[in-house]
Amino acid sequence: MDAPWETWRGIHTATARGLRGLPAGYALARLLAERRGARNLHSRPRFNEQIILEWADEYFKRTGRWPQPKSGPVRGAPGETWMRVDDALRGGGRGLKGGSSLARLLGRHRGHRNIADLPRLTLSRILQWVDAHHRRTGRWPNAQLGAVLDAPGETWAAIGRDLTVGCRGLPGGSTLAQLLAEHRGVRNRLRLPRLSIRQILAWADEHRRRTGRWPTPRSGPIPQSTGETWACIEAALWTARRGLADEFVRDQSRNGGSEPRSLAQLLAAYRGVRNPAAVPPLTERQILAWADDHHRRTKAWPKSNSGPIAAAPGETWTGVAVALHAGHRGLERGSSLARLLLQHRGVPIVNQPRPLTIPRILSWARAYRRRTGEWPQIISGVIAESPSETWSKVNGALEKGQRGLPDGSSLAKLLHERLGARHRKHPPPLTVEQILTWADAHHDRTGVWPTKKSGAIAAAPGETWALVNDALNKRQRGLRDSDAPTSLARLLLARRGVRNRMNLPRLTEAKVLKWADQHFARAGQWPRASSGPVLGASGETWRNVKTALYQGARGLPGGTSLARLLSAKRGVRNVQRLPPLRIPPILTWARRHRRRTGEWPRAKSGLIVGTSGETWAGVDSALFKGVRGLPPGSSLARLLQEHCGVRNEKNPGTLKVAQIMTWAQAHRQRTGRWPRHNSGEIPGTGGETWWSIDTALKNGIRGLRSGQSLARLLPPSRVPMV
Repeated sequence: MDAPWETWRGIHTATARGLRGLPAGYALARLLAERRGARNLHSRPRFNEQIILEWADEYFKRTGRWPQPKSGPVRGAPGETWMRVDDALRGGGRGLKGGSSLARLLGRHRGHRNIADLPRLTLSRILQWVDAHHRRTGRWPNAQLGAVLDAPGETWAAIGRDLTVGCRGLPGGSTLAQLLAEHRGVRNRLRLPRLSIRQILAWADEHRRRTGRWPTPRSGPIPQSTGETWACIEAALWTARRGLADEFVRDQSRNGGSEPRSLAQLLAAYRGVRNPAAVPPLTERQILAWADDHHRRTKAWPKSNSGPIAAAPGETWTGVAVALHAGHRGLERGSSLARLLLQHRGVPIVNQPRPLTIPRILSWARAYRRRTGEWPQIISGVIAESPSETWSKVNGALEKGQRGLPDGSSLAKLLHERLGARHRKHPPPLTVEQILTWADAHHDRTGVWPTKKSGAIAAAPGETWALVNDALNKRQRGLRDSDAPTSLARLLLARRGVRNRMNLPRLTEAKVLKWADQHFARAGQWPRASSGPVLGASGETWRNVKTALYQGARGLPGGTSLARLLSAKRGVRNVQRLPPLRIPPILTWARRHRRRTGEWPRAKSGLIVGTSGETWAGVDSALFKGVRGLPPGSSLARLLQEHCGVRNEKNPGTLKVAQIMTWAQAHRQRTGRWPRHNSGEIPGTGGETWWSIDTALKNGIRGLRSGQSLARLLPPSRVPMV
């Protein structure tokens, strides 16, 4: 920007080649690294597999997953990413041999499954997993079922993909469904058998003989077939698949030149079954003729529930009533069977509702108010003064203008206009002073200030704190010209000093450390995120402080935590960043423990005296996982066995019969009796007992042959008499 004629690429070329008066051998990155301390990506520090594994162990401990190349930055290694680590392992840069990868390194040293180097598969092995799944669940697997329980790490989706592509030793060109169809006879929905109209009609005739009804798409499975359902038949007819397209071409002459694209159309064309989707139009004259016939036969006029119409097979009075009401099948909408008979045959309507008046509805509403203390609503049920009426019916009559009432009204609108009842679409105006009065009353009653989720306002029936907050936010209900804040929380902050979590005060590290010192002086321990409220800071909690430290909120720089801050400023032990360990200090701590307690330490021995928070369990875990600078695969017991000769209960070593006989003879010389299984500890063996010897002889462990015992091993003549 300061030299428009220059480019950074040109400057880089000049510094690298020694042009334009500059010394050769430099590069722009090297120049910035030496003069300004910038990071030079071309001179990065060297790697080794041990430090990469330590980073991976820390990542697994923090997230519960092993890292991948896309896992982002490496915590504890500024500027490094897992993608760069993987590139160095593959290409052999930065001190590594190359030819490896992050996945291969974790698979070799941590047993992590490497999807790029999976074991080979065979069809027989896949069929074994398939049979085990079927025995366990009663169903055959498909590619959407997830993990294969009999093969850890495998999924049915991956197996299906390998069968298709031909990976991992498989021939390819197949699918899991095809494999099951070929070897287990399972129906493959992507390769269904061909159908014919003759076969479908035969199944339909059998269904009619068995049930007395013709099938529909909802009739379920077809017993005479394997896996077929009437829904599948309907889908095949609709799409003209499974060989039915050729059938339609050959048989067009039999169905009037049109293709039957549904089961109902097929049965109508070949069996004469009435198709509900192709019903003929109706006329009022025809309906009246059917009604006259019904009256001559039954001496009663038909109703909507009178069943089938004898003069019109397939028609029902229910269907006629629905067509009259909805305006279907060529009829005008809004009529009914009862009204049609009243108009043309003079048949009176039974149970016709009586007319309503506005004064009568208002009197019922006042009575409801006196009885319950509230105004009625649509859901208020039966009207006590008129049990045949409900408030829902009254509201419907007001909205539609029925039963002698004007239309365009409603129950809520009527009560609002005539009786002053609260209407949710026309709420009363609000003022800031009124809202604060309600908030003070809420605080006096409950001890906390209201929020928009505090529900109903006790001092104002019908009002809720959510409605008040919404009115403040939208400047409605008389608050348009007010200078009040735009939310309930902001109003309480401005007028009552209530803490607003959306507008929290700023924090500093000095203030956080002051609170931590006060907590330590009062509780005897340093605070953690789970330590609850910060005493002396209204509304603050240690969890919120930790979040602000990590996210960089409320004026803090971010990128740290409460534990790191206390570790850096107060020297508090941080379990997430423990110091490295070495073998000699561990052995020194173990010998000191032995001198103090008389026993060698174990993983459950608790704190290590003379250290700042170290425990024997932590040391054992570090030895096993290979973290904190220690090699993996060891344990506290193995370490003491190797360096101090301490007996390891989990790996006590092998035994020989000659050695056991030597210990037995020494026991007899010392006590005058041969040892038994309950003779206690064997002196000079580092913890061996006759009980463990007898157990090893019986079970054939520790290098001994099974089927023996201590009593059988000793000569019969030498066994002492009881």
